[in-house]
Amino acid sequence: MSNSSTEDKIVYFGVININEEGRTIGAIDIWRSVISRQLFCEEKRLGILDIAADIGMPSIDNDKKWAVAIHRRRKGKDRWKLIKIIDEGEFRFTDVDDETLVDVNVRQFKIIHLDWWSFLVENNINRNIEITIEMNEK
Repeated sequence: MSNSSTEDKIVYFGVININEEGRTIGAIDIWRSVISRQLFCEEKRLGILDIAADIGMPSIDNDKKWAVAIHRRRKGKDRWKLIKIIDEGEFRFTDVDDETLVDVNVRQFKIIHLDWWSFLVENNINRNIEITIEMNEK
């Protein structure tokens, strides 16, 4: 019989509301492991009823962090995407259409690219993020 006091639990930890021009266009739901404190995230797009590709608690490698990539020139729900970003170097992720590959450079877990910018989930839990204006994280 297992000791329930040492079993890890995943609990709801918070949300990031993604806003464009003052209007909510989506959200990132965030859960956290009670013991390891690892974050688990899922994106929610307004008007999209499809089931996410990662069912359950999407995992992430220890050398990556959850981030939101934002396209500078698009509008609406197709402007942003939840990604698992690396610390440094060349990085590839799948665009919102789930087909197109996007190649960017990353420095200190931030996208460095003409068309894309990003912010880390862990620094913005329980916040409303206005993606119309590019953020400078602290």
